Amino acid sequence: MEDIRMVDLKRQYHRYKSEIDSAIGKVIDSSSFIKGDEVSLFESELSAYLDIKHVIACANGTDALQLALMALNLKPGDEVITSDFTFIATAEVIALLGLKPVLVDPDPGTFNISPENIRKSVSKKTRVILPVHLFGQCADMEEIMDIAGKHNIHLIEDTAQALGADCIFSNGIKRKAGTIGTIGTTSFFPSKNLGCYGDGGALFTNDDDLAAMIRSIGNHGMTKRYYHDHIGINSRLDTIQAAILRVKLKYLDTFNRERKMVADTYDRELGSIKELTIPERSSFSSHIFHQYTLKCDPLRRDGLIEYLAAKSIPSMVYYPVPLHRQKAYAYLNLKDDGFESTNMLSDCVISLPVHTEMDDEQLSFICSSIKEYFEK
Repeated sequence: MEDIRMVDLKRQYHRYKSEIDSAIGKVIDSSSFIKGDEVSLFESELSAYLDIKHVIACANGTDALQLALMALNLKPGDEVITSDFTFIATAEVIALLGLKPVLVDPDPGTFNISPENIRKSVSKKTRVILPVHLFGQCADMEEIMDIAGKHNIHLIEDTAQALGADCIFSNGIKRKAGTIGTIGTTSFFPSKNLGCYGDGGALFTNDDDLAAMIRSIGNHGMTKRYYHDHIGINSRLDTIQAAILRVKLKYLDTFNRERKMVADTYDRELGSIKELTIPERSSFSSHIFHQYTLKCDPLRRDGLIEYLAAKSIPSMVYYPVPLHRQKAYAYLNLKDDGFESTNMLSDCVISLPVHTEMDDEQLSFICSSIKEYFEK
């Protein structure tokens, strides 16, 4: 049996080796390493895939979030509502720009930001709602759009973990994650469902003026060479990474189907274990399983992690410390009251390996090992 990894990028590379090597080789032959043709071609192809007017590539997913906020002409002290249960980057860029992160408790079933808690947190200073489509499925965008519309608030989607997922509206219309709000953002970190071989990110919008502003800000604030109309940053996707992403974009739907097949097996094999709760699949989103995250009896989770590790089965806890408990955000003076769901999830979640190269032997070994642990 092959070694089990949380994400097996080596085996995936060998599956598409000839195409990827050829794409990289062409960039090296051209020596156009920055802003080469592959970047604009990738932007166009991702735009077509998402059915959105503009895709602007950048250096990483964190930069994508920062560029989105910078493009909206916000003022210091403006409030941005986001989830307490997510990776630090979301709150980080808010704080870096002198804005105020307003952290809200997630839905304990889907792990995504709760529209009910968003409604409770809207104030006169709220300028942006920033939902994170966590672990591979969309937040309740229909409800969140309703809130944003009623209060004239911008909506930025963090789609780093859900690129390719469909948001399903009550009228049956489907739209890709990241294409619903004012701006969508994503990351191409190697372990993402669509990942490059380094860092990378992108923003999406249907707004022509916003797209032009984002491009300018991401290129030192330039509108034309050596003319700087805005305070900007240097954030670009290099050509080699774009070439790799062009190859992998063709297979994104395949990757997402394969991850779902792994998740289906886990659901089937682990769903009857009373100490575990399999991931909730909402009615308003497809699920592409960037992570397969269970809820486990908190008294048994750490023991399960150790038991699996002894069998060379990796697992992860996303996220062990809620944002409101992080030292960096102590200045917000947030208390545990009001964060019951986040605190509960941090104590009980565990993510199992899920990726495109998993085989039946590996899955069987993981599931049987988990069953053994709970039968002890």
